[in-house]
Amino acid sequence: MGSSSETGGAWSVMEDVSLCESWLHISHDPVTGNEMKFCHMWKKIHQDFCERMIGSTRTDQALSSRWKILTKELSKWRDALAKAMDNHRSGENLTNETIQAQMFFGATGQGKKSFNHMHCWEVVKNCKKFQIIPTGPTVVLNETPLHETPASDSPMDSPMSQDSPIEKEPRPIGRKAAKAKRGSNATKNSSKYLEELSKLQAMRIEMDMKQQEHDMAIDVENAKEREYVRQQREYARQEREYARQEKIENKDRETMAMDTTHMSPETKQYWKLERRDVMRRRLFREDGPSNTDWLNDQNN
Repeated sequence: MGSSSETGGAWSVMEDVSLCESWLHISHDPVTGNEMKFCHMWKKIHQDFCERMIGSTRTDQALSSRWKILTKELSKWRDALAKAMDNHRSGENLTNETIQAQMFFGATGQGKKSFNHMHCWEVVKNCKKFQIIPTGPTVVLNETPLHETPASDSPMDSPMSQDSPIEKEPRPIGRKAAKAKRGSNATKNSSKYLEELSKLQAMRIEMDMKQQEHDMAIDVENAKEREYVRQQREYARQEREYARQEKIENKDRETMAMDTTHMSPETKQYWKLERRDVMRRRLFREDGPSNTDWLNDQNN
């Protein structure tokens, strides 16, 4: 199977729903649905999918691969819903039943922790492959006689015989009834185990979410602290640069104001060159290097 970039990238919800609709429309066609070969079926599904998703670049192989993933998730959700229906208590509404199904889905330990294809489920839930068949209450055999025994006029049925301390022995349980009873107990134990497992799974998910929120809050605080430190460093750098420029300006002012009347010719020449350097730097900052050409001509 190719990579996601080769098959069109990540699948959107609309693409998944369109794929389910195309699969349902083609595979359940009353005329040709049961007679098509596998390759021909996916070519028709691809054609129907492209009509629904105009401009799609998905291939029939990509659709088939994506359907394998979806059908696995949908089958797990069907089984989880069936378990939730069997475990349904009186007084609970459909929302609680859905939450229970999500817990059963996450407790399987395979694949995703929660079911995220509700739109696809609404499309395929009524087809035979994903239809949920309610099991109903467990049937216990040999609890009630099939036929009521009519009242007898036999002399053995006298009041003395009814008040006799001798109790009738219970009817032995047949093999099928005993097997059914064991199966019922195993089902109840399995339901209790899955319910406890679902509760633990829900608690673990809640703890993970709280830990994630805590980590995100710490990351935000660290980011604010790093930004504050960066701003303080930038402010300190600007202060140092300002102090350096102020020091240069003070030195330049002292150089330009220097009295050279009482100095020797060599010293006068030195301060003349210093003043020229000051003027060159100032003119360079204000007008660029072209404005200092006349100073170079004087030096020459």
